[in-house]
Amino acid sequence: MTAAASERGLSAPPIWAELVPEGVAKVRPLAGKMIADVVAAVRDAVPDYRRPLTGKFREVLVGGVEMAIMQCFRFIEDPQASRAEWLEVFRYAGRVEFLEGRTMDSLQTAVRVGARTVWRHLGRAGQELGMSADALLTLAEAIFAYVDDICVVAVAGYTEAQAQASGSYERKRRQLLKLVLSDQPGQAQPLADLAAAVDWPLPGSVAVVVLEYRPDHLRMPPPSLGRDVLVDLESTDPCLILPDPDPAAVDALRPALAGRRAAIGPAVPLADAHRSRAVARRALALRHRRILPDTDLIHCDRHLGTLLMFADEPLVAHMAERVRAVLHPLTTKQRDRAATTLHAWLRARGDVNTAATLLAVHPQTVRYRLTHLESLLGDHLANPEDRFLMEVAAHAWLPPAHQPKPADPRPGPTDPAPGA
Repeated sequence: MTAAASERGLSAPPIWAELVPEGVAKVRPLAGKMIADVVAAVRDAVPDYRRPLTGKFREVLVGGVEMAIMQCFRFIEDPQASRAEWLEVFRYAGRVEFLEGRTMDSLQTAVRVGARTVWRHLGRAGQELGMSADALLTLAEAIFAYVDDICVVAVAGYTEAQAQASGSYERKRRQLLKLVLSDQPGQAQPLADLAAAVDWPLPGSVAVVVLEYRPDHLRMPPPSLGRDVLVDLESTDPCLILPDPDPAAVDALRPALAGRRAAIGPAVPLADAHRSRAVARRALALRHRRILPDTDLIHCDRHLGTLLMFADEPLVAHMAERVRAVLHPLTTKQRDRAATTLHAWLRARGDVNTAATLLAVHPQTVRYRLTHLESLLGDHLANPEDRFLMEVAAHAWLPPAHQPKPADPRPGPTDPAPGA
């Protein structure tokens, strides 16, 4: 028998054809007793079936046993008898098993327990009828091949129902993720209804993790983060939503992402999830530009100063224009020296000695250069607000060779802006 035939539940008919059909009439009166004994044996052997024999449970169990036994007799009489109703009954039985929350193991055990009970009845009847040993062996082979057929068809129904339920469930989870990330008002009730449908307790806060898009990301295994984490790996903007994020949940991200680059946005109220995603997107873009550290997972909470500054880059460029304008007439060498001295002095909060250490020059050299800078910038160096703005915009006016390097990925809660 080929694998394809077996998959269709067709392994038993050729064996039925080897049996002599005349004895069927003599064993048919045993059908009622056999059905009752099979039901009792199944309920005794399989814990999932020890429940009141009522409703759909009775319909499927008793109806399935009756169909199996009576169809067995039909196949002995006519191995080519129609299988359409038989297939439908056992495919339906498999679907019900899944929908009722029972396992495929329970289903297959029940079928095999039933087969042993049927064989005891038919084997005893065959001996009483004087069947030869070869005929009894053929009968046993036919019964157990028939059992395999039943299992194949029932399991197919079970897996069909499982796939449909899983597909519907995952679709609803993706819909929920999109609804959580929506910035449209008036979504509270639909959000609550959809969350209840997928058993997702509405959290007080969420953090959105934006993942780097990769052409092969759909072929990668999904993160193993548990059912509380909403996941979208199917769009060109893949992301996760962490409910009530805590350090343990965040620590679990790195191995679960399997090498994907990602940024985790700040924890925000559920209604502001779209804001967490926007910040995480910005962080991932800044990592590509090497402004934020080139790490697998960027924690936005550690780079709030940088992220705030880059929220409006045209404004930062405007803030930098004053310094760029006064440095522009200088030669390249003079411009580099003046810019790096100003940057060091701003970082040192006006302390000449600290600035000299940063530049590896004598403090007097710093004082000399600052005198030149004062002639270029006038009173701006003395104005606290102007100094702050120059420091914030330093990345925009520093020569490229002196741009600040990305911060260490393990700083405290916030990092200073580049140039700070």
